[in-house]
Amino acid sequence: MKALKLFTLLCLAFNTLTYANEDNTLDSYISGLKQKQFRYEYEKNEAESSKLRDSWIAPLQFNYSYIKNKPYDDELKSQSATIRINQPIFQGGGIYYGIKFANASKLYSDYTIDVARRKMIKETIALLMQIKQQELRIKAQNLQIKNAEINLAQKKEQYLNGQLDSGFLDNAIIQRNILIQALYDMQTAEERLINHFTTLSDLDYKHATIPHLEYISAKKFLKHNIVLKQTDALIEKNLYAKNVRIAKYLPRVSFTAGYNWNNSEQQFKFKSNIQTSTNDSQYYDYGIRINIPLDFNAFRDIESAKIDFLKARVVAEDRKREFTALFEQVLKNIENFDKKITLSKENIELYSKLLTDTKRLFKAGYKTEYDVETLSNSLKIQELDTQIYEIDKQLELLNLYEMYVEEGK
Repeated sequence: MKALKLFTLLCLAFNTLTYANEDNTLDSYISGLKQKQFRYEYEKNEAESSKLRDSWIAPLQFNYSYIKNKPYDDELKSQSATIRINQPIFQGGGIYYGIKFANASKLYSDYTIDVARRKMIKETIALLMQIKQQELRIKAQNLQIKNAEINLAQKKEQYLNGQLDSGFLDNAIIQRNILIQALYDMQTAEERLINHFTTLSDLDYKHATIPHLEYISAKKFLKHNIVLKQTDALIEKNLYAKNVRIAKYLPRVSFTAGYNWNNSEQQFKFKSNIQTSTNDSQYYDYGIRINIPLDFNAFRDIESAKIDFLKARVVAEDRKREFTALFEQVLKNIENFDKKITLSKENIELYSKLLTDTKRLFKAGYKTEYDVETLSNSLKIQELDTQIYEIDKQLELLNLYEMYVEEGK
C-alpha cells in the first residue's frame, strides 16, 4: 500500500494521458497485415453473433419432387411440393435469454480479440523499446572498451618501463577481450530483437519513436482494464447461458403450418388411342404444438451452467486482486528505477566536476590525455545509463497499458 500512497502524490504531478503523442495511436505500431487480421476477426465475430442471435427463427422448409415412370407403354408423371414451418413462439423465456446470450457472447468475444490485439501491440512496442535500449547499451559498451584500451595502453607503457610485471598487463588484455566479447553478444541480441520486430511491424526501427507513457491511477487502471471487462462479459454470458439452459427443460409452444401440392398425370393406350388421366390436389394445415421435455439429467445440466456462472464471478474478483498487485509491483519497480536514475545523475555531477578539474590539471601538465578521455567516457556512460533506466520505466508502464484502454481509444 506504500506504493499506492506514493503514486497518489505522483498523480498530482502528472496529467493522466493515454499517450503523449495524440496523433499516433498504439495500434499503429503493429503491421497493416496484423491489423487486417484483427479486423477480419471482429467481422467474423459479428457474423457469428448475428447467426446465434437469430437462431430461434425456424427455417422455412421447401421440398419439391418430380418423378417420371414409363413401364411398358404407359407413362406416369408426378410432382409434389411442400412448404412447412415449425416456429417456436414460447419457451419459458428461452427466446429472450437466447438473444441476450448471443449479444453477451459477442461482447465477450470482442473483448477476447481486444486482449489478443493489445498483447501484440504491447509485444511490438516492448521490442522497439528493447532495441532502443540495446543501442544505448552498445554505445556504453563501446565506451567501456575504449576505457579498457586506454587502461591497456597505460599498463603496456608501465610494463615496458619496468614499473609493472606481466601479470597486470595480461589482466588488462583479458578485461578488454571480455568487454569485446560481451559487445558481440549484445549485437547478436539486438539483431534478434530487430528480426522479431520486423515480423510484427511495418515501421522502420531506426526512425520509429517509442511512445511516452504517462502515469495512470489505480482507479482508472481497474476501470478501463479490458481483461476485467472481458471477465465481466463472461459473467453476463454465463448468466444468460444458465437461463437458456433452464428454459430448455420448460414447456415449448410452437406454431406449425404447411402447404402441400400434388399433381400426377398418367398416359395409357386404350383401343389404339392415348388416354390421359390427371389428378391435382392441394391443401394447407396449421396449428399449435406443445412439447414438454422430461429429462433425467435436467437438474445436473442446469447445475453445471449455474456453477459456470458462479465461477466466472469468483474469477472476476480474483483478477481484480491480481491486477491491483500488478499495479503496486509496477510502481515499486518504477520507484527502484528512479533511485537508479538519481544515482546516475549524482555520478554525472561527480564525473562532470572531476572532468573539469582533470582538464585543468592536464593543461597544467599534472594529468595525461588518457585521464581526460577515461573520465569523459565514464561521464557519457552514466548519461547513457540514465536513458536506459528511463526506458525501463516505460517498459514497466507498458505492462499496465497492455490492458488499459479508455473509451473511444
